[in-house]
Amino acid sequence: MKTAVIIPALNEAGNIGPLVAETLAQPVDRVIVVDNDSTDETAVLAQQAGAQVINEPRRGYGYACAAGTAAALAANADILVYMDGDFSSLPAELPHLLAPVQQNQADLALGSRVLGHIAAGAMLPHQRFGNWLSARLMSRLYGVAISDLGPYRAIRATLMHTLEMRQMTFGWPTEMMVKVAKGNGRIQEVPVSWHPRRSGRSKVSGTLRGSILAAYYILGVTLRYAWD
Repeated sequence: MKTAVIIPALNEAGNIGPLVAETLAQPVDRVIVVDNDSTDETAVLAQQAGAQVINEPRRGYGYACAAGTAAALAANADILVYMDGDFSSLPAELPHLLAPVQQNQADLALGSRVLGHIAAGAMLPHQRFGNWLSARLMSRLYGVAISDLGPYRAIRATLMHTLEMRQMTFGWPTEMMVKVAKGNGRIQEVPVSWHPRRSGRSKVSGTLRGSILAAYYILGVTLRYAWD
């Protein structure tokens, strides 16, 4: 099965080169870095490391994911993997994340940091609480056992093609999960680790505004689709 890894990236010059190189060392067919209007050398360094680089000038996590998804589907990928560009997730754990989809045990494999390991300083207390609350709400509203709403995930391309994603902000990963759950897709969590970003400042936890917006979109999407 052909696997494409999609990495949305905004000003990740300090991380993107080694991240792409380590990801290409895993059993994947291509790495697609979506440069989300960076003002540094993110795009150049990603291309030098071997990634296919897509430019998405509209800033927004969902816009970047959507652009990468379109490129992966155009390349006839069978499995799409989403990974943040800050090195908080480890490429070495990709085989474990891919296994449930490759072995036809799941349509969406979610990397769970709660079931795995969260390194010291990688997730602030308010992030832990917000993640716990969102996961509890999703489990209750959609009847799925979810412990984490992390961004590291793998999904079957044929399923992704049908989801008609609309959330072009931080709500993208949550929308993916609730739509798969509402469509009775098979969801399986896989333990993964979570680490502090290696370089730069987080767009979410690094600012109060980023944290509030992320929580707003995640909770809003979780609740909205339950009664849609």
